[in-house]
Amino acid sequence: MTDTQVVENISGVYRRISNAAEKAGRRPEDIKLIAVTKTVGIQHIKEAIDAGLRIFGESKVQEAREKIQDSRFKIQGADIQWHLIGHLQKNKAKTAVELFDLIHSVDSAELAETINKYAEKAGKTQKVLIQVKLSDEISKYGILKNNLVELIKEIGGLKNLSIKGLMTIPPFFENPESARHYFRELRTLRDNINELRVTGCELRELSMGMTNDFEVAIEEGATMVRIGTAIFGERKYCCREA
Repeated sequence: MTDTQVVENISGVYRRISNAAEKAGRRPEDIKLIAVTKTVGIQHIKEAIDAGLRIFGESKVQEAREKIQDSRFKIQGADIQWHLIGHLQKNKAKTAVELFDLIHSVDSAELAETINKYAEKAGKTQKVLIQVKLSDEISKYGILKNNLVELIKEIGGLKNLSIKGLMTIPPFFENPESARHYFRELRTLRDNINELRVTGCELRELSMGMTNDFEVAIEEGATMVRIGTAIFGERKYCCREA
């Protein structure tokens, strides 16, 4: 893929975000585009930065560390954010706290407490989302929706953890409309928790929607969409793509 193609793809994604937002009566600027760089080479990421993207998502801590520490990303005046969008094991929490501005995949009290411990040592308040499992797929991670309020009550008081919202990954459907009820359900969960004032703070973010279904997710309230294939092209292996 050429640098021109990456730029054109980014412009196309922004147009689709804008159209979906306007259809839903929302402001396009209220939706954050997270460019998913899993398996993407340094040069293409640099092209995306040059094109104006500032938020990047990685699924694996080790791959992210190599990219984040690469000197080619040290661009003067560029405020780059890195988000962890994949499953996080407790034994990698220390590195995740060092690397990421936002962790999307907190799914247990044990993981939250571990993150909080390392954030305290680092003198940092770690921003996180809680990943909610809304499907029956064995391969998906996340807290079950019936346990969500209990988890938030348990970890909401951790001093070096700031819960910003919720994340989910629905099953892959050829027809994106089939994913709509998962997105609607996550929005309803967030709104209900905010009404209960469970944490004493408002959960604003909904991280949901990927290349195949992000327009539907925006219509249902997504504030963050995680896009990889529509920006950087198809990957060479099978499985659900961002």
